[in-house]
Amino acid sequence: MITIQAALNRLIDNNELFYDEMLYLMRQIMTGEMSPVQTAALLIGLRTKVESVSEIAASATVMRELSTKVNVQDRSHLIDTCGTGGDGAHTFNISTCAAFVVAAAGAKVAKHGGRSVSSSSGSADVLEAFGINLNLSAEQVGRSIDEIGLGFMFAPNHHSAMKYVAPIRRELGVRTIFNILGPLTNPAGAENQLMGVFHPDLVGIQVRVLKQLGSKHVLIVHGKDGMDEISISGPTLIAELKDGQINEFEFDPRDYGFELADIKTLHANDAQQSKHIIEQVLANQASPCRDIVQLNAGAAIYAAGKAESLAEGIKRAGQVLADGSARAKLDALVQFTQSI
Repeated sequence: MITIQAALNRLIDNNELFYDEMLYLMRQIMTGEMSPVQTAALLIGLRTKVESVSEIAASATVMRELSTKVNVQDRSHLIDTCGTGGDGAHTFNISTCAAFVVAAAGAKVAKHGGRSVSSSSGSADVLEAFGINLNLSAEQVGRSIDEIGLGFMFAPNHHSAMKYVAPIRRELGVRTIFNILGPLTNPAGAENQLMGVFHPDLVGIQVRVLKQLGSKHVLIVHGKDGMDEISISGPTLIAELKDGQINEFEFDPRDYGFELADIKTLHANDAQQSKHIIEQVLANQASPCRDIVQLNAGAAIYAAGKAESLAEGIKRAGQVLADGSARAKLDALVQFTQSI
């Protein structure tokens, strides 16, 4: 199998690593066999060359292999609403709020996430602010998804092999392949996904990675304003994987009856402010924050197979916000996690 020196020379010459080679190298990284210096060199080499679909897919495969899995009984409408983060927008937790709406529409949400890295509040931070207990076992998270329709998988609890990489990433202080692997490594194996990405080039890349990994129905989104969500301030680039086919298009909220709003209206300084905004959204108070949650939840409802089209998904999201069932999902998750 390829040596680290041969791999580095390949990357220096701007050549791709083969799938099997990347599997081998990533297993060495994730089991602590590769030294920190070699790992750092490989990560920077990949970033400089620009990671290929095959290299990303191989890396995600290894992370999935080594993760602590969550077993879900009914997988037919299972979805994740996890983004890459890193868009620098400092918005409230849009995809976290959308998860309650998606669950209320009848999908099963296996929400995967962690604490804040680049944002003012990560999904784990705001869920804790609501009093949700994150320290659940894999079996308990599975029960939460089965019984409530929603469960949160706190990334550090499911990806213990990241302990070999975390200090290296911290010391490097630049983006690496690991910044895009999180949303590709759902511990419940959700085959449907709404994923926001921080760069327009990642829209086409991530959808092809997920196709290679065997996903069923996926929407990869990037707002033209830079957001890793479907944006309310202008058009959004979307790549859809459905029935093995990839379709790339532009989404404009105005085509669905929504007014454009400045991204600054979505700002949250910390987890407490994000919590306050989510409470207002789930109380169905009219605002750009509510609109952006409806758009993103609608897309996820469609990706989960609980709507026949984006338009129908967006309409359904509006209904469960209006009737209070989205807020009820939040309350049910708080109660479930506190009773364990």
